Amino acid sequence: MTARCVVALGANLGERLTVLRQAVRTLDATPGISVTASSPVVETRAVGGPQDSPDYLNAVVELRTRLTPFEVLAVCQSIEAEHGRTRDVRWGPRTLDLDVVWFEDVHSDDPRLQLPHPRAHERAFVLEPWALMDPRAHLDGRPVRKLAREASDFADLTVTEHRVRPEVGSPCDT
Repeated sequence: MTARCVVALGANLGERLTVLRQAVRTLDATPGISVTASSPVVETRAVGGPQDSPDYLNAVVELRTRLTPFEVLAVCQSIEAEHGRTRDVRWGPRTLDLDVVWFEDVHSDDPRLQLPHPRAHERAFVLEPWALMDPRAHLDGRPVRKLAREASDFADLTVTEHRVRPEVGSPCDT
């Protein structure tokens, strides 16, 4: 049996777009995971951490998976580590951040993995890419598109022409 899952990706250090794309390829190559959809990339100012942090590139992907939510989390953390992710400063600059945002039919209050993600509903940098990927998406019964428009960081978000999983030959493939 497979479940749908949404993973948010972000990076604000190094070759941001390249790293996001590499992370998506690694997710898709993981046994038990298939990336079924991806969002456009959005650029945002850093939210919540040091204010002098470089801008982030963010995106979301939808997965079909036979793994448990905790197994998906372990895969995400392994991919982050492969890309030099450190956890020195909460919400600080990072080479790669992968968050399990939503997992079909799962609610969890476990401190290691809260589902749906406890702050996703207030983060346009997660919600807007998700809504662009899936205009019918809902989070806890509310339309993701509406939540994105209500988020305090919505005005600071710029949708780019890039995708984390570009189609071969598309203008976004550069």
